[in-house]
Amino acid sequence: MPQPQPQPQPQPQPQPQPQPQPQPQPQPQPQPQRRARRSDAQDNRARITEAARAVLTDAPDATLQSIAKRAAVGQGTMYRHFPSREALLLAVYRSDIEALIDAAPRLLDECQPLEALRLWLERLAAYAHSEHATSLAIAAAIRVGLAGHCCTPVISAVEQLLAAGKEARQLRPDVDAAEILLLVSFLWEAVGGPNEQERSRHMLAIVIDGLRVGACG
Repeated sequence: MPQPQPQPQPQPQPQPQPQPQPQPQPQPQPQPQRRARRSDAQDNRARITEAARAVLTDAPDATLQSIAKRAAVGQGTMYRHFPSREALLLAVYRSDIEALIDAAPRLLDECQPLEALRLWLERLAAYAHSEHATSLAIAAAIRVGLAGHCCTPVISAVEQLLAAGKEARQLRPDVDAAEILLLVSFLWEAVGGPNEQERSRHMLAIVIDGLRVGACG
């Protein structure tokens, strides 16, 4: 008898491979929302800096916690902007110096060159006296290198004032910015006591008189 032929076994059908699902693309943040967040961050930074200036004038050893409380911001916001006390001190110092530098051209627009120089030097002396209490606190931070960053623009501001005075023939031609800053630095180191501001203005007036054309004889 003939042998039955084996029936062919059905071949397994390949299973369809799962297709990767497309990942949703992150939606770009609306521009107004990003601008609002940047504005909030800038406002917080400015508020912290102003609070630090006020607190440190009365209490040079004030902590970041006390400054954050004065600025009405949380600890996280404080440390996000200023991770250390030194960073905050440098920000205050930089802000004050930049305001002083910006005042020079504005005073020249408003006053005669000699008067502009006098008013600017008064602001410089007042800044030095008001910051005297915090000068020791920021000294270490300044040594990091910010002093060099700020010194050049300050000298440039004085040079701008002197150039205008010399061009108007109100200032003697043989003075330079470094000498002026050296003279004024002597003033705020020497002046002290109950009549500090009055004496400082009087001594500064003597310096200004010595800078006038013809003062050298």
